[in-house]
Amino acid sequence: MDQLRQIHSVTIQNGLASDPTICSKIIAFCATSESGDMKYARSLFDIMHEPGVFVWNTMIKGYSRENSPENAVSIYREMLNGNVRPDNYTFPFFLKGFTPEISLNIGKSTHAHIFKFGFELNGFVQHSLIHMYCLSGEVDMARGVFDLSSKTDILIWNAMISGYNRSRQFGESRKLFYAMEEKRLQPTFVTLVSVISALSQLKDLDTGNRVHQYVKDCKVESNLVLNNALIDLYAGSGKMDVALGLFQSMKHRDVISWTTIVKGFANIGQVDVARKYFDQMPERDSICWTAMIDGYVKENRSKDVLMLFREMQTAKIRPDEFTMVSILTTCAHLGALELGEWIKAYIDKHKIKVDRHLGNAVIDMYFKCGNVEKALMVFSEMPCKDKFTWTAMIVGLATNGNGREALDMFSDMLRASETPDEVTYIGVLSACTHMGMVEEGKRFFISMTSQHGIQPNVTHYGCMVDLLGRAGRLGEAYEVIKNMPMKPNSIVWGALLGACKVHKDVRMAEVAAQQLLQLEPENGAVYVLLCNIYAACKKWENLREIRGIMTDQGIKKTPGCSLIEMHGIVHEFVAGDQSHPQSKSIYLKLAELIEELKLAGYVPDTSEVSLDTGEEEKENSLIRHSEKLAIAFALINSEPGSTIRIVKNLRICADCHHVAKLISKLYNRKLVVRDRTRFHHFVQGSCSCKDYW
Repeated sequence: MDQLRQIHSVTIQNGLASDPTICSKIIAFCATSESGDMKYARSLFDIMHEPGVFVWNTMIKGYSRENSPENAVSIYREMLNGNVRPDNYTFPFFLKGFTPEISLNIGKSTHAHIFKFGFELNGFVQHSLIHMYCLSGEVDMARGVFDLSSKTDILIWNAMISGYNRSRQFGESRKLFYAMEEKRLQPTFVTLVSVISALSQLKDLDTGNRVHQYVKDCKVESNLVLNNALIDLYAGSGKMDVALGLFQSMKHRDVISWTTIVKGFANIGQVDVARKYFDQMPERDSICWTAMIDGYVKENRSKDVLMLFREMQTAKIRPDEFTMVSILTTCAHLGALELGEWIKAYIDKHKIKVDRHLGNAVIDMYFKCGNVEKALMVFSEMPCKDKFTWTAMIVGLATNGNGREALDMFSDMLRASETPDEVTYIGVLSACTHMGMVEEGKRFFISMTSQHGIQPNVTHYGCMVDLLGRAGRLGEAYEVIKNMPMKPNSIVWGALLGACKVHKDVRMAEVAAQQLLQLEPENGAVYVLLCNIYAACKKWENLREIRGIMTDQGIKKTPGCSLIEMHGIVHEFVAGDQSHPQSKSIYLKLAELIEELKLAGYVPDTSEVSLDTGEEEKENSLIRHSEKLAIAFALINSEPGSTIRIVKNLRICADCHHVAKLISKLYNRKLVVRDRTRFHHFVQGSCSCKDYW
């Protein structure tokens, strides 16, 4: 531009400033060069005397190139007001710069102008129109333009296939490719990349192999982009041997090539292989880091997730919203509120785009860490909410014992004209279950179909069995199971078995257990629960029989495991664990704690201990439960008055539940325990579950 300004000065000095050819050349440079300046072009354009259509087109092209469609629209209107008729270059330049918003606002009126000036059959104009309509989401209008075209130009086919991909109509993209083959049109590499992208989404390897044959037969020259698309197709379909063979044969690879291999192995559960290729990558961006993190998330390798995220921070790679969703998912799984809070602060500090997907992940994290207040705050601050946002709120409130609030949220969702889905109703029915609202639950179950056309699935029936069973209506619950339109699964029979334990119904428990063991013969939890029922009902002979079966078949009880986060580090305790560095202090604190509780009236509840031993040994086994170890650890290492949050892999036992209530009162601490089925919020000697879980 500096050199151009000097040349322009020379033309002015020599009296050539008004020469239309020189002016148009200067404007063309400003409009088309990477270093061009449209403000300079406009200042020169404004003093030109009756510029021709070429100059008007050049100005439109310049504004479109620099993503200033509003200026392009403005100068197009000036052109018409100046009685300058568009030519066959005007509209392709004009439409190319449209954004989705402008396409929606003036796309159809521009199409009308194209008809008015007689360019509706121009191939370049048709191509631009298809692109414009696809950009605005009006893919049917784009198809209308495509159907009126001569269909001899491959560019038009490419635009239409790309448009279908943009609107996620991948099946239509595939149909167009078949139609191209029938017309014997030779695809370009752009065609193949678009088609492969569609086939990758459809997991259509048969057609993918046909497309790949074009490359093998050298009908289309292979390049990096095309090879990456092919790797993605095979990796996305689980054919990692083919994907890896193609990857290894490539002369040139980029970060996309490596990331696709990493993601492919991670998706089929081979995260250690994925990590091997991840560590070999010559360069890494946030996308490949997120792919590797996602692999660990899917395999529930939470510690690896957090270690890798710390490595990502050390490498000074800035995470995006997708990375944040993965990390928040891990925080939710671990109940790691401190880390989750840090992630939320990181998102705010670095102004990472909080779309609905990320907002929903933050809400889910807070709920799964038992912080209902923060979840409600994030929800209230979200400008846009979708079905998944409302559902996350309803399910989160229900599992945290806020049943009435969950049902109120459901009413708000309906008032907001948001349509519930199957998962929403699971939350609604769970809320009724935790509150013992049997009749309301029945009405909601019926309204699923009558009001929203949702056919109940096996999980909904499980909720109904749980609802009736908890209320002591075991006969009705059994009738629901017998009349289900599908085969009951382990969740349904498990709900009935759990209710039998609460209400000490041995006969029904044996029926439920028998059905459960037919479905899952090696499920140790079923045997343990049945043992607990026999122990609670003092059916010692039956208990010994079940324990004998467990011994003969080598079935072991799943050890209780509790997670607790302290100062950003997640600590894990197993029942009877002595491997923790502070183990000695923990057991001393625990012994001290039990003595204090006994002075306050605590009597160990050994009803669920199925050991055939004396009362003292039963009490000792209770003391070593993982959540008690985690509580003792928290009391040693946390500030007085701070909340203790624990995640348990099994259902909390009656004794630990009682101990947590006493500690919340004795130590003036709030305890939040997330067990396998729900949350327990212990405050001042009472629990949010109202002692019914």
